[in-house]
Order: sequence, then C-alpha cells, then structure tokens
Amino acid sequence: MSDQKKVNRRDFIYTASTVVGVVGVGAAAWPLIDQMNPDASVKALATTEVDVSLVQPGQSITVLWRGKPVFIKRRTENEITEAKAVSLTELKHPEKDEDRASNPEWLVMLGVCTHLGCVPLADKGDYNGWFCPCHGSHYDTSGRIRKGPAPTNLEIPKYEFVNSNTIKIG
Repeated sequence: MSDQKKVNRRDFIYTASTVVGVVGVGAAAWPLIDQMNPDASVKALATTEVDVSLVQPGQSITVLWRGKPVFIKRRTENEITEAKAVSLTELKHPEKDEDRASNPEWLVMLGVCTHLGCVPLADKGDYNGWFCPCHGSHYDTSGRIRKGPAPTNLEIPKYEFVNSNTIKIG
C-alpha cells in the first residue's frame, strides 16, 4: 500500500510541476506577444474624418490617411453622367461608377497610381480625370484606368458619411 501512495505522490508532483512550468512560460511569453500589438499612435491613424462642407462641385481636395494621399472629389452632374455612360467593355479593369461611389456626387479614392505608386494629377489627362505623368496612365472621372500601363483602377478605401459635411475614411 505504501508503494501505491508513492506512485500517486510522484504523479501529483509531476503534474504540479508541469502546470507551474506552463503558467511560468505563459507569463513570460505574454509581454513578448502583447508588444506586437499596434500602439496608440498607429490606432489613431486608422481612421480620419474630413470636413467637406467647403468643397464646391467640380473641386477636389487631397488629405493624408495612413501616410497616403486620398483624393476627395465633389463631382458635377456632367462628370457623373460621363462616368456612368462609359461602356464596361471599354475599360481595362471594368467597374461600374455606382460600385465606386456610394454617393454619386462624392468620389473618394487613394491618390496612388496602381502602376508604380506615383501620385496622379487631378483634372488632367485624356479623360478629364487624373493623369500620372511618370508613365502616362490616364484615369477617368470615376478613377478608372482608361489608358497607359496601370493595371487597375485607383483604389477605393473604406469610407462612410458621418453626416452631410463629414466623411470618415478607414
């Protein structure tokens, strides 16, 4: 009977030692894992709110979000009509204007050329949209690639209208 007690006592010591060891490793690893989370300054850059109350039809503004330019354009009726009239068969990267602008009056997109990351110029090019002078990519009034080496349309970030004068990007 005393042999049976020694075995049980030994099993308990092994189990208790294992549990203490696992808890110790977890306690030592937690700070190392937790430090990989983004700090407060990075979290603050995750979204930005932009007041667009002073932007008139036909005008565009550029804001920074996550270190990248974002073009916000208040389009005129002619620009909206022109963008909607484009046949998808004419486009290198087919996307409807309605899918790119939730509110047709406002177009919000990253101002980074999809060819090599240059910043296109507004109201330039063959399609009265954006033109990247570095390699000659032409974008239309919906930010869709129409001509040049860029493979895809200008990217649309996640955004929402907080109210009629404020757009939240991110």
